[in-house]
Amino acid sequence: METRNLGASGLKISAIAYGNWLTHGSQVEEDAALACVRQALEEGVTTFDTADVYANTRAETVLGKALKDERRESLEIFTKVYFPTGPGGHNDHGLSRKHIMESIDGSLRRLGTDHVDLYQAHRYDHETPLEETMEAFADVVHAGKAHYIGVSEWRADEIRAAHELARELRVPFVSNQPQYNMLWRVIEAEVVPTCEELGIGQVVWSPIAQGALTGKYRPGEEHPAGSRATDEKGGADMIARWLQDDVLERVQRLRPVADEAGLSLAQLAVAWTLQNPNVSAAIIGASRPEQVTENVKAAGVRLEPELMRRIDEVLGDTVERDPGKTRSPATRDFG
Repeated sequence: METRNLGASGLKISAIAYGNWLTHGSQVEEDAALACVRQALEEGVTTFDTADVYANTRAETVLGKALKDERRESLEIFTKVYFPTGPGGHNDHGLSRKHIMESIDGSLRRLGTDHVDLYQAHRYDHETPLEETMEAFADVVHAGKAHYIGVSEWRADEIRAAHELARELRVPFVSNQPQYNMLWRVIEAEVVPTCEELGIGQVVWSPIAQGALTGKYRPGEEHPAGSRATDEKGGADMIARWLQDDVLERVQRLRPVADEAGLSLAQLAVAWTLQNPNVSAAIIGASRPEQVTENVKAAGVRLEPELMRRIDEVLGDTVERDPGKTRSPATRDFG
């Protein structure tokens, strides 16, 4: 397994990280989830990403159980805070000091550890002063409950402001976790240049566009039974944007490119994200162990410039590049 530094920090993480957003505690039974984590460990994955909101805290519990007998120093465990948890009371979400300080303790308890390696702000909170949020994160780090801090889906100006405060507070702000794949490149124009300047690395989610880049969805055909597109627990909603015939037809046209590289379409998609020098890791999810085995083969792959050019040519104007698509909810009213 290839390892990379997380941003400009000294923390090394596996280039393929394992995430349990749409699986553990909701779509996948616990035995299958545990098998996927075991397979990830077998394949050399050391970096595991979760969040308190995933399956309303159950995903953290499952991950903690799966990693219970592993040497803690050999793992990098990431989690996040922002979205509603518990009964959804008025202080059960956001980035207030109260919510952050209570949430880190809950996450550590569920994960079965006394610290996380990276604690991330899951979105930007427009209703809490940034100074309050960053001071709370600094206190979490100084208390030894997290080694580093990061954010997820923050805009370039928000990242820059937070980084300035982090330096004043002497806390290592090292990462951003955005959606990024061949079809969704909104971070390239503004977020990536800013993060390169500041020494912040990307830990990207959805490198295969919720499965749309695997090629298993074909234009004009019914979606495969048991696939994410047929899942009624949330998966179908997440992948819907990619299931237009024009997009699916272009994905099929990538097969010769993948064949030439000696990769499956899924491996090509993951390898593509890792070509960006600002990407420290690509997060994969899985409902079956064999999916883990397939996707980790993308680590260490070098795609030639001509192949990268052909990918751009095939996908054409189906690629979303608008930096304005990176945004957090305007308020914390989650209905």
